[in-house]
Amino acid sequence: MAHHTVRSGYVDLVERLNRFPQGAPPSELLDGILRMLFSEEEARLVALLPIRPFDAGKAARAWKLPLTRARKILDTLASRAILLDLEVHGRQLYLLPPPMAGFFEFSMMRLRGDIDQKALSELFYQYLNVEEDFIKALFATGETQLGRVFVHEGVLAGETALRVLDYERASEVIRTAPHMGVGICYCRHKMEHMGRACDNPLEICMTFGNAAASLIKHGFARRVDTVEGLDLLQLARERRLVQFGENVRQGVAFICNCCGCCCEAMLAAQRFGLLHPIHTTNYIPENHAERCNGCGKCVAACPVEAMTLVTANDPDKPRKKKAKLDEEICLGCGVCAAACDRGGISMKGRAERVITPLNSSHRAVTMAIERGTLQHLIFDNQALRSHRAMAAILGVILSLPPIKQAMASRQIKSRYVESLIRRAGA
Repeated sequence: MAHHTVRSGYVDLVERLNRFPQGAPPSELLDGILRMLFSEEEARLVALLPIRPFDAGKAARAWKLPLTRARKILDTLASRAILLDLEVHGRQLYLLPPPMAGFFEFSMMRLRGDIDQKALSELFYQYLNVEEDFIKALFATGETQLGRVFVHEGVLAGETALRVLDYERASEVIRTAPHMGVGICYCRHKMEHMGRACDNPLEICMTFGNAAASLIKHGFARRVDTVEGLDLLQLARERRLVQFGENVRQGVAFICNCCGCCCEAMLAAQRFGLLHPIHTTNYIPENHAERCNGCGKCVAACPVEAMTLVTANDPDKPRKKKAKLDEEICLGCGVCAAACDRGGISMKGRAERVITPLNSSHRAVTMAIERGTLQHLIFDNQALRSHRAMAAILGVILSLPPIKQAMASRQIKSRYVESLIRRAGA
């Protein structure tokens, strides 16, 4: 008699997660994380869900369950922030977020007793901070990355301050977001359980828009108004934290206030800085040697070790130091300029502007092109109407040699994808 091995729902779920552009490389540690967050049956069901937003009817058909039963399961998953439940144009939709930025963070954004957060933190630490596959896939693959840095607006002056655009301002995201929630910082919460946390504020992780509305609804974030949001932003800047947010111009979903010792994005920038794991701002520090006394405040403040002290080569003061910037790894956050109380550092525009994707759909498509997973997005994406056209373009790109593929990728990103998404109203 033939024996059939039952395929694990967790294996199916890992395959589903790897349809996202950033991916989640298989690992025993990942399996342990998923087993803490999902039951076997939940993993099997979630593995059948689309990447893009869907309604309860679509889930019911995929699961072959009655609509009322499917909706109950979806609402249960949303109550644990495994899914986000969204109201879009009067319709109730659901969204499976990626692991990061997504349900990994959500699991630690509030104190909870239904899971062992210390054990989960230990798994996260090993998977993200010891093993490198996930962090490399998330931060160090392709040109287009998940997140970008917002410049510290207070250190911009003169013509540089006049040129900063609205989408480059964290304050503008806060002022214009339809919903804003604040939750516990996943990174520092995780490090707290590991005995490695710093003393920076915990409740300072910002979410916006529909994602914030869902997290607020289920108690994973606290609703705040514009005034409190701006106060929290000012507190973060006073603590020399870096604003790291979604790499889009429109509809930013999150802004984290990051330290260099706990936060995944800053740690990735320290480990893989030359691979440019984070999109920088359009600004760069400029040192004014005549004002620098070598105190090292800028060095201590820099979250990615881009600023160092070197000899000032002063024959009268042979031990005198001065600050030196490594532009190749600098994020352009402006934290160093804020830390200098002598006016020794100012911010100037970069020689070449950094390209920021239009919105989350645009970013997802460009990330998928660069990572060779565009086919998953095309056949799973309700926002893009012209599936066949995109599939045909993908076939052409994949048939080209690597150099031509890169050239074609840039052409698609700059001309085709953005216009397509604008027409589709994504």
